[in-house]
Amino acid sequence: MSGRNVYLNGQILPADEATLSVSDAGFLHGASAFTTMRAHHGVVFRLDRHLERLFGTVGLLGLRTNADRESLAAAARDVLAANGLSEARVRITLSPGPVSGGEPTTLITADVLPDYPRPWYEEGIEVVVSSFRQGSDLRLAGQKTGCYLLRVLAREEAAAKGAEEAIWFTADNRLAEACFCSVFLVLGGEVHTPPLDTPVLPGIVREAALELCGPLGVACHVDEPLTLRETLAAQEVFLTASCSGIRPVIRLERHGVGDEKPGPVTQKIMEAYRELLDRECAS
Repeated sequence: MSGRNVYLNGQILPADEATLSVSDAGFLHGASAFTTMRAHHGVVFRLDRHLERLFGTVGLLGLRTNADRESLAAAARDVLAANGLSEARVRITLSPGPVSGGEPTTLITADVLPDYPRPWYEEGIEVVVSSFRQGSDLRLAGQKTGCYLLRVLAREEAAAKGAEEAIWFTADNRLAEACFCSVFLVLGGEVHTPPLDTPVLPGIVREAALELCGPLGVACHVDEPLTLRETLAAQEVFLTASCSGIRPVIRLERHGVGDEKPGPVTQKIMEAYRELLDRECAS
């Protein structure tokens, strides 16, 4: 896009001048790890936690990289500044580079944060159950890698049904996550979310929402597997993600959640999260 700048392998340059090798392993085989982050007031929310998770994936998959946390943190700030962005979607992608050898690829992009519809937050969204299943025996499960095609297809499947997201269950029918979000249920006024060993992605906003429960006086449970029965019985459901934040779910496969309005527990956590963003991203 004209006027957009990116960071590629140590340089800030216009996006239309940035090039990757046609034999880059991330392009050819999906051999890459990434993280997508929210910048608020020009500051990336919990950048250190994103980098910790990113390098955990790099280590788990044995991806070759010459990047380190300090250089990536500095580069993310530089990309935001180069694009003059305050509210932004920032993505870091790491790949081993060309399959024949050579320099690993480090790419950081920053774009204007999407203008998410206000009704998502004020009125709630509808989700469906994905036809795909979360695999418990795959090393990629619970990781952010370039192998995201099934999640893209599941999101398209949801859109075709008029829904904003699709939630995934495991092969043995345990609740996992949504295509690009973590899932929370409110049962009897208490918050529940699937255990990390389901497996699910250790979302950064998932973690923040759980932290907020204590000060709000809301009990939370992170170690108990959840089934479709609990999901349908929930008085409230909400999703968390880095860029779209916290969104209340009011319908699941045409099944109304609670009174089909954002519930009181969800609203308290949403408000506390907005305050947390302002506090931690004070420029």
